[in-house]
Amino acid sequence: MRKGAREVSFFILGFLIFLNILAWLAVYDLNKPQLLEVNFFDVGQGDAIFIETSFRHQILIDGGPSSVILEKLAESLPFWDRSIDLIILTHPEHDHLAGLIEVLKRYKVENILWTGVVRGTAEYKEWQKLIKNEGAKIKIAQAGQLIDFGNQSMEVLYPFENLEDKIVKNTNNTSIIAKLIFGTNSFLFTGDAYKSVEKKFIESDVDLDSDVLKVGHHGSKTSNSEAFIKQVSPEIAVISAGKDNPYHHPHQETLDTLEKCGIKILRTDKDGDIKIISNGKSYEVSNF
Repeated sequence: MRKGAREVSFFILGFLIFLNILAWLAVYDLNKPQLLEVNFFDVGQGDAIFIETSFRHQILIDGGPSSVILEKLAESLPFWDRSIDLIILTHPEHDHLAGLIEVLKRYKVENILWTGVVRGTAEYKEWQKLIKNEGAKIKIAQAGQLIDFGNQSMEVLYPFENLEDKIVKNTNNTSIIAKLIFGTNSFLFTGDAYKSVEKKFIESDVDLDSDVLKVGHHGSKTSNSEAFIKQVSPEIAVISAGKDNPYHHPHQETLDTLEKCGIKILRTDKDGDIKIISNGKSYEVSNF
């Protein structure tokens, strides 16, 4: 056999082996137990939560303050998977937005949920340009929206009104607050909303009760009132904060409140990446 023909044969053989490996990996993935995975990534001083539903829907809530999110996604996704079903930007502050800009540059995103509030930063303008070019379906968040993931669902609880095109200097209080439900297990994601927003929930009849709470505003004392924590009544509280951050998050006041309520505290600055796996009836916590 001539050298050129031999090289072509080896290439074809190698390609067929590669396809076979992909097929086996796909079969293995389909045969995995139907579990919900919620990953709270350690991305420094910021939020980044990656969710994979039992039907393999992939949701990214916020992206943290840097490109570190790309490393986290690479560790969590198969090497051939370059798409994300849904990105949720809770609010366009740097420590939630910057990483999503990097994700949009490298992944195909099918759907985007955000509030549409307006900021004057260069980062915000880059976000607007990228989501326009992405071609994803864009939805403006408002309380009452329900996202169906098969036997799991996510309900948007806040903002109460449509905020699209509203000019806001500090967008923390415009944060999307959402609740993820799988069977009898539930997760509450609060963004950076302050106590003034929490007070609105306390005065309402919204069902906040959840097994896991993503603690508001990185554990700041501006959020996480005792009345709100008691209304959520979580078993686990996850705090996403960076080591030695300049804001001294989480604040001792918040830690004291959580401890007083008998809630188990997990922290990305101390525990690293945190994964919670649910089968819809029970859940377990693991570290990567």
